[in-house]
Amino acid sequence: MSDTPPAPLILVVEDEPDLRRDILEELQEAGYRTLAAQDGETAMAFLSGITPDLVLCDITMPRLDGYGLLSAMRTKRPDIATTPFVFLTAMSEPQEVIKGKLQGADDYLVKPVDYDLLLATISARLRQVDRIRGQQESEISNLRMALGDLSTGVRHPVLDLIALGVVLLNGEGRVVHANRAAQDMAQDASFLTIRNDRLRAVDPDSNTTLHRTIKELNEVAPETENITGVLLHRADQSISVLIAALDITVKRDPNVPQFALFLSPPAHEKRVSEKLLIDLFGLTPTEARVAGLLARGVLPSEVVDELGVSSTTIAFHIRNLLQKTGTNRQADLIALILAGPMAVGAM
Repeated sequence: MSDTPPAPLILVVEDEPDLRRDILEELQEAGYRTLAAQDGETAMAFLSGITPDLVLCDITMPRLDGYGLLSAMRTKRPDIATTPFVFLTAMSEPQEVIKGKLQGADDYLVKPVDYDLLLATISARLRQVDRIRGQQESEISNLRMALGDLSTGVRHPVLDLIALGVVLLNGEGRVVHANRAAQDMAQDASFLTIRNDRLRAVDPDSNTTLHRTIKELNEVAPETENITGVLLHRADQSISVLIAALDITVKRDPNVPQFALFLSPPAHEKRVSEKLLIDLFGLTPTEARVAGLLARGVLPSEVVDELGVSSTTIAFHIRNLLQKTGTNRQADLIALILAGPMAVGAM
């Protein structure tokens, strides 16, 4: 059995039969797989069951034009939000180009078709996607390795490259490690400080809540995986802190972290981008929604109520999330969900 990946699949959406046939022949001769649709509605029907590597689309078509298809595709198939979308049009006026770009088109080709330019444009766009995905896979792999090292006490340098503050505490609540973002937040002292290996919230009530929560996690049975969230306040703003118990079955060692705290910087949007999660980890829209809820500190039992599905269904989605993200525990899963998009953006 060959390990060679299939040729890229190009979806051609063009209402002129002769031009559509000529484009398909050129693409097939160049080694691409093709799928043809005569209008946007037909293309959307195809997109319910296939995932193209690039969409080549006319603008002026009956029923659903190119702009409508682009909008529908980005809305209904967020998992292919980064799939290149190239407009093929007889209209070369600047306002048409600007309109398409504003809606998310990646490129324009003008009729009559220059087939050499067509093939060069498609090849360049596919190479760009491959480079981006390769970089993301490498960065996520490094981040996954870094998060996997949390319970071993290894100070992985990748943690310093993400915008999320990461603080590792031992069983006595002393700081074993704080990444660069956490150190910057502590130095700013708007919400927290780190002095003499002790983490403190500046707001007294927040500090009481933070350390009471850590103490409660410390007293829970070792075989129980625990994740909870708290808010640190100041007069006009709050930041969220997700607290995850690490491997508390090991012998208590003052140099080995027992807890990982993930601190959301004040400027960071508290809701994780579901579209970005779909792209980074290959999630379905439902899996991305579940992941986003978990990252906000929503318990699995509460996710059941939020989505109106059974606990068995949520357990199924969480198993898929663990598999697709390459993690083994819910704590590592949530850490990766929180940190992954920021790692890609910061590196």
